[in-house]
Formats: sequence, structure tokens, C-alpha cells
Amino acid sequence: MSEAGAAPAVKPARAFSAWEFGLAMRYLRARRKDGGIALIAIISTIAITLAVMVLIIVTSVMNGFRSELLTRVVGFNPHIYVEGRVIDSPGRDQLVAKIRRIAGVTEVAPMVVNQALLQGGGQVQGAIIRGVSRETLKQTAMVDRNIKKGSDAGFGVGEYGGDEILLGNRLADILNVTAGAPVTVVSPNGQETVMGATPTQKTYIAGGIFSIGMAEYDQTFVFMPLEQAQLLFGKEGQWDQIAINVKDPDHLDDIKSKIAALAGPDAQVTDWRDSNSSFFTALQVEKYAMLVILMCVVLIAALNIITGIIMLVKNKGRDIAILRTMGASEGSVLRIFFIAGMTLGGIGTLVGLILGILFCIFIQNLQDLIEHVFGVNVFNADVYFLSHIPARIDPGEVILVLAWSLFAACIATLPPAWNASRLDPVEALRYE
Repeated sequence: MSEAGAAPAVKPARAFSAWEFGLAMRYLRARRKDGGIALIAIISTIAITLAVMVLIIVTSVMNGFRSELLTRVVGFNPHIYVEGRVIDSPGRDQLVAKIRRIAGVTEVAPMVVNQALLQGGGQVQGAIIRGVSRETLKQTAMVDRNIKKGSDAGFGVGEYGGDEILLGNRLADILNVTAGAPVTVVSPNGQETVMGATPTQKTYIAGGIFSIGMAEYDQTFVFMPLEQAQLLFGKEGQWDQIAINVKDPDHLDDIKSKIAALAGPDAQVTDWRDSNSSFFTALQVEKYAMLVILMCVVLIAALNIITGIIMLVKNKGRDIAILRTMGASEGSVLRIFFIAGMTLGGIGTLVGLILGILFCIFIQNLQDLIEHVFGVNVFNADVYFLSHIPARIDPGEVILVLAWSLFAACIATLPPAWNASRLDPVEALRYE
């Protein structure tokens, strides 16, 4: 039993209590004599804001690049190709029928692919001719849904598929032709004569002009009816490839192995990843390299908090001593300055998140505004393959950025806050 008149036991303050938050917020308020601390706090917050904003923007743009390019590559090209002697064998039609029965396969069609020279509007330009059927063209949604001038209504209609072809818009601009204009196609596979090989040429009508939004395709490819391509290149009744599309082009290894088994050893079976793997791997490596570099920038920006909290601790040495003599524990003092530092980091992170997301949402509008005001092309499709800056926000990566920014702020705040908690009240008041 305690002695009569003894003072009741004092319960320790709860961690992260309201008075600790209140005191931390009070220390962060700018006053005339604390102007230097307030300035450093503002600079620290702005630095974290900019670092987080840039990190979100860069990762989103890299994601957008990969997504847009992948969509166009997969949407424009067949997913799986079968080449080799098997497509010249008598059993090729049976092979096509067997491939069509594989689960997950959506389209199987023959294709003729060759290079040619195009003449039109007084200009000459090389191109790649794809000979496809009308049904295959309709299945190529990336082309069929992006015809900007003319139409594909006459494509594949008429004797031997008719005389209408489709051109990319950048190729049409180079040739100075528009929908309905004549275009002469010169084939390098000429007929053999006593004077040697002579090139074959024929004049077609530019029935439609498409725009994929990827300079490599819009400037290079021409779609021609399959029968016309076979005649032009001297391949009547022959195919260059069997083009195959599947439901899920990201997961086609199982289907590819089944096709290879059906086609046999005389066939070469490849897919869209084989011809584009190095490009997309480079994009992925670049993305992760930029992510690591910018995460280091966030860490450097968060280190500015150390300067602000050290100055705050030095300025509030007398307050710390008084708090300790009044019964505040070392943990309470540490938490007060920890809250102050994390508040700066939290505000900078939140504002950077908002600005980064808004920038990504309105990035197309910002590009249009800059190009209109300054009259410059800030995103050259010849260099970047795409006609606009893409951005796709990945929630998982945004969470990673937020977590890293707050972690960096925590690491930067703990050392000066710990030093404040270890401050000796006697030493702090000696020169007051």
C-alpha cells in the first residue's frame, strides 16, 4: 500500500499524441525570426514535389511508349508467321485448315510480301507491298479503322482483286498523292527477255490513305489485293507467308509450338516478338534505368529535409530543454521533430503526385499548346515513331513512387530528430 499523501503515478503520454502533432505544426509555421528555417522547409518541399512529379511523368511516358508501340506493332502485323518450303507444297491448304482448328487462333491467311518502287505526283519512293485478301484487310483493324482519306470499299473488288490499293499517309505525302490519284508500282521481279530482266510496272488507284500513327508503318507500307500482288511480282498461285492472328498475342508460345508441330521441319515459324524483341527489351531496360536514376534524385531531394530539421533543432534548443524538464520523454521529442520532417516530405509527395498525374492526363493538350504557341514540332514522328507523346499511369508504380518518397523523407528525418531527443537540457540552457 502506498504511503498517505504520495503523489499519484503519472501516466506516460501516448505516442504520436495530439500535443506532439500540435507542437510539430507550430514549429513549422513561419515567423519572422525563423525565416531561414521556413525558407529551407519550403525549398525542401518544392524539391521533393518536383522529384516525385518528374518520376511519375517519366515512368508514365515510358509505359505509354511501350503500350502504344506494342498496340500498333501487334495490331498492324500478323502475330505468327509460317514460312519455308511448306507453303509451296501441295498440302498447304490442309495445313491452313489444321491451323484454323487450333484453339485461340482467330485468323489464318496467305500473304505476299515484296519491295517495290512507287511513282506518283512527280515523286519516287520505295515501299513494302503486302498482298492480302479483302477479308484479311478487314481483320487488320489497325488499318481498316484508321483510313483518313478515301475508303477501302473497292479493295479486293473486281477482276484479280481490282486495281485499288491503300497507302500510308506519310508515304502519300512524299508521293504528293491523295485518295483517288493514280500510283505506279514498279516491281523488281521483272520478266526475262533476250535483253535481260525488265521490271514490271502497273498503275493503280490510291483507294484509301491510312494513318497508324507510327512513322515507320505510315511511310513504308502499301496494301494490295493478294491476286494483284501475285501477278505483279510474278508469283501467281504462290505465297510468301501464312499469316496467323491469335486472341492473346502476349501469350502465344503454346499455339506457336502446336503450329510448328503441324508445319513440320520444312517450315520456319516465327512471331512478332522475334523481329521486335530487341526494340522492346531496350525500352524496358531504359525504363528501369530511368526509374533507378530518378529514385536517387528523390532521395537527394529528401536529404534537404536534414538541413531544415537540423536548423530547427538548433533554433528550438531552449524549447527542447524546457520540454524535457517538464517531463517530456526522449521519445516525445524525437517524434515531434520526426513529425515535422515527415510533414514536409508528405506535403511534397502529395503535391508531386497530383501535379504528375495532371501532367500525364493533359500531356496531349500541353503538347498541342506548345506547338501552337512556339510553332515547333516538339515530338517528331520520324525520330520517336509515334505522332504524339503517350502517357499511361501504372497504379502499382505510382504506389512505389509514393512509398519510396515517404521512405526517403523518413530516412532524412530520423538522424536530426534522434539528435534532438538526445539533447542534454543543462547544455541547452547553459548559454540562454
